[in-house]
Amino acid sequence: MLLFHKILGDFMTLFDAIILGIVEGITEYLPVSSTAHLVLTAQLLGLKQDAFLTAYEIIVQIAPIFSVMIIYKERLIQSIDLWYKLIVAFIPTGIVGLLFHAQIEAMFSANSTIALMILTGLVFLLIEYFYREREHHVDDLDDVSYKQAFFIGATQIFSLIPGVSRSGVTILGAMLLGLKRNAAMSFSFLLAIPTMGAASGYMMLKEYETIMAGQIELLLVGFIISFIVGYVAVKSFLAIVARYNFTPFGIYLVVAGLLFGFFGVEM
Repeated sequence: MLLFHKILGDFMTLFDAIILGIVEGITEYLPVSSTAHLVLTAQLLGLKQDAFLTAYEIIVQIAPIFSVMIIYKERLIQSIDLWYKLIVAFIPTGIVGLLFHAQIEAMFSANSTIALMILTGLVFLLIEYFYREREHHVDDLDDVSYKQAFFIGATQIFSLIPGVSRSGVTILGAMLLGLKRNAAMSFSFLLAIPTMGAASGYMMLKEYETIMAGQIELLLVGFIISFIVGYVAVKSFLAIVARYNFTPFGIYLVVAGLLFGFFGVEM
């Protein structure tokens, strides 16, 4: 694959668009850092992190949001209170992201991304070891308090660091605040709507000219693939965690991080 790109240059192909769309769809809501996987996959494909690739990543990150909105459409339509809680939870990340977005964008590096993947995996394994479901009482989104929503949102600030999984830290934060696994996952998934919506909207405005001048067919393919795969991934994720727990994802993060490090992935 790297030889293929050396011949054609660093331009994205249809194959690249499909692969990156699949990676984004799978990883956006899994606690494994979609940003890390997109960056590392692009590097393995031999793609240069240029303006178009940045624009592409923005577009495909929007698609899984629609997947979750369809899966949870009844809750979102029926509960205005849930929307208020999601807005409250978004406030901490929104403020920090707005004030420090330049510093955050400058933090990307392969070494830190890999290290944080491994660290997140270890934290998952540690918390699962001590976690006791019966001691956590919130098993429905309607029972999440505004105070809990705010502090779950505060944990999301850590996901501004490249390599830290947004869904991972918010799920862990929700569990530590008394939510059962299913409720923690659902709140984390829904919190992506205002969070990713705002982040993607900002980046789309910033990269508007690049998106309009880019290859629309590649953007469209990536969006559709990411939407379909994201829908399946969320459904599968809910089923896996309901039957097991987050331990498999913790193991995956540690192993994947070690493998990326072993193969010398660079930015």
